[in-house]
Amino acid sequence: MNNDPKQAVLEKLQRLERMPSIPAVLYPLIKQLEQPAEDVNLDKVVDLISQDVAMVGQCLQMANSPLFGRAQEVESVRSAVIALGIRRMHNIAMSCCILKIIPPDRSTFDPLIFWEHSLGCALLCRHFAISIGFPNPEKAYLAGLLHDLGIIVNIWVLPQAFKHACELARSERIPLHEAELRTIGITHCESGKILAERWHFSADLTEVMKCHHDPESAQSHRALVALVSLNDLLCRMWSLGYGHGEDRQIDFREQPAFALLHQECPALSKLDWARFTFELESRFEEVQLLVNQVFRAQ
Repeated sequence: MNNDPKQAVLEKLQRLERMPSIPAVLYPLIKQLEQPAEDVNLDKVVDLISQDVAMVGQCLQMANSPLFGRAQEVESVRSAVIALGIRRMHNIAMSCCILKIIPPDRSTFDPLIFWEHSLGCALLCRHFAISIGFPNPEKAYLAGLLHDLGIIVNIWVLPQAFKHACELARSERIPLHEAELRTIGITHCESGKILAERWHFSADLTEVMKCHHDPESAQSHRALVALVSLNDLLCRMWSLGYGHGEDRQIDFREQPAFALLHQECPALSKLDWARFTFELESRFEEVQLLVNQVFRAQ
């Protein structure tokens, strides 16, 4: 019998006794996303989305949303892809897949809050990557979208312990991963690594899921990890976190992630922070509009 509480939790997570399997269309969609935009197979994307009735409904709802000012009704998945563009369709498709594996019990954690943070981080990662000349903005987007999947693992496998962690984070206004460490003994980063390995995610995405709260511990792909770490922090400081504020003052240029990212992207030091933070408000408004339009109407 294992008397080490942390090791016992890790063993339970390794078994993932209650965790659902990866949605059938998620893995090939990720593979499509990892390709350069010019190499994305439009027919393949349409085919994958069309295999899921709920996803088709979400895509058509978004394509016909006043948010995008459609003048004519969109009636097919292909038309929706053309109307919205392949990138935004990926956003919707990925979000539908991920929401399917979040348990519906909102007493533990509101899945829409999770999605607001994940999508916000993804959009910000892409914008940030373009601003500083990071070589792969689409990978930055995908890493930002998936970085917190370990939270879903903890909800499924450790529901009561994770609920206590959320309560502690809210009551003391501390980061969720710090509350997890105090109540569970591990964080969603470790859970995310286990899930990423089980689902055969690429090494860079796995490293992001494992190290985004401790980028200095990353053994590889450190710039991508650091980029996600910074933008995760930006989201949380701008109240796009996990449903509670954090009582802390942050100088982003003093963060370890800043120094790591600067090694690969020297343009980071020339970033106009005043202009960038001014643009954040509209970015976060876009996230909230997207979530409200597609998910809160369910």
